[in-house]
Amino acid sequence: MNPVSTEDIALDAPPRPLWRGLIELSISVVVVAAIALIVGFITATSAHAQGKGELRIGYQKSASLFVLQKAQGTLEKRLAPLGFSVKWVEFPAGPQLLEGLNVGAVDVGHVGEAPPIFAQAAGAKFVYIGYDPAAPRAEAILVTKDSPIRSVAELKGKKVALNKGSNVHYLLVRQLEKHGLKFSDIQPVYLAPADGRAAFESRNVDAWAIWDPFQAAAEKATGARVLADGTPGVVNNHLYYLGEREFAAKNPKVIQALFEDSVEQGIWLKKNLSQATEIIAPLQGLPVDVVELALRRYEFNVKPITREVAGEQQKIADTFFELKLIPKPIKVSDAVVLAQP
Repeated sequence: MNPVSTEDIALDAPPRPLWRGLIELSISVVVVAAIALIVGFITATSAHAQGKGELRIGYQKSASLFVLQKAQGTLEKRLAPLGFSVKWVEFPAGPQLLEGLNVGAVDVGHVGEAPPIFAQAAGAKFVYIGYDPAAPRAEAILVTKDSPIRSVAELKGKKVALNKGSNVHYLLVRQLEKHGLKFSDIQPVYLAPADGRAAFESRNVDAWAIWDPFQAAAEKATGARVLADGTPGVVNNHLYYLGEREFAAKNPKVIQALFEDSVEQGIWLKKNLSQATEIIAPLQGLPVDVVELALRRYEFNVKPITREVAGEQQKIADTFFELKLIPKPIKVSDAVVLAQP
């Protein structure tokens, strides 16, 4: 879930002849003071614009609801009375989005379960501000349509492609446990989605753990068969809304407006699935039938983080530490300052 579409801002240095003249006149102290004053003014103005007048949203093309909201312009209208504009910043995937959040390039973002865990382990300063309901069917372990493999238990000794440290990493671990296997019983092949699909189609791996809309694309284009997904009760596959810690604390009305717009657009999407698909598909660069299948497997109804949901996220964090995917144990609750009783 295309390079980051951020804008680089540079201050051009004054023309060299002017500098030379000033140096010759021995008033460099005045110049330094003037430059400091100008830079200070620009910095203060920029901070004001970004911190109080602009909501910068990090999104991925695979995050269908944000794509819809961006296309519809509904959030811009909702935030106008608060004096806020909206800037949409595209990222290729969750980890890059979290890095953008950590360095102050965006104020909020929407990602899956795994990226926040890695970001927190790396010391990123963010807070969970909301989550979408479980979507356990929106990620799965796929096999080719003619594969002889009929059970997860039959993956023992087999090659399974997956994106390391992603949501499907956790799905695969839990499905293997359910069928009496350990992660060490398979041969993991760590590949990004595009490379994973290539390996899957060329039969260089025996199975592929992947999420929507890549999952739906493989099903529609190749007839891939779902060997197992997050059901029944194996994983939840929540999606999370994250905010830069200071921004979320200082702008609760902006966060609330984002919640309200996301809920309304999610309801509209589900009631007008065909129309929403027609809007989203070209923006994601995917066929309409692929996008519609993926949308049917997601729920869009953002809610504040609860202690129960934070506890579920903690289980994933503990699992990743046990697998040595993160360097140290973390407490998810440390990043859930808006948790409900």
